Amino acid sequence: MSRREIWVDADACPRVIKEILYRAAERKGLQLTLVANQSLEVPPSRYIRTTRVGAGFDVADNHIVQQMKAGDLVITADIPLASEVIEKGGVALNPRGELYTVDNIRQRLNMRDFMETLRSSGIDTGGPASFSQADRRAFANALDRLLAKPA
Repeated sequence: MSRREIWVDADACPRVIKEILYRAAERKGLQLTLVANQSLEVPPSRYIRTTRVGAGFDVADNHIVQQMKAGDLVITADIPLASEVIEKGGVALNPRGELYTVDNIRQRLNMRDFMETLRSSGIDTGGPASFSQADRRAFANALDRLLAKPA
C-alpha cells in the first residue's frame, strides 16, 4: 500500500497551521501538497510542494478531489470539499482540529446551507471566531492522532 499524502486547501489555511503541517511532513516523511490559486512560499523540502491552480469557484477544491486517493488526509475548512473527500474515502480535518466524519458531515452541510440562506436574506450571522491558541493546539493534537494511525 502506498503511503498516504496530506493535501491542504491552502488559500484560507492559517499560516500557523501550515507551519505545523510542514514540521509533521518532515517528521513523518509524508508528501504534503498545498493547493492554492496564488503563489505560496514554503520551506525547501523533498516532502513539501505547492500546486497553483487557476482562479475561480472551487478550482482548488476540485483539484484536490481529483488528485487525492482513499486514505489521504485533506486539511480544509470548506464543508462541501470535506464531504467530497469523505465520499472518496479520504480523511478531512479542519484547521481548528475538528474531524469531519460520515456521521457529522450531513449536519455540517445542512447548517452551512441554513446560514447561507440567512445571510442571503440580509441577516448578519457574524463570522467565525478568531483563530486562537486553543485552536492551534486542537489541530496539532488531532493531526498527531491521525498520523499515528497506520495508513
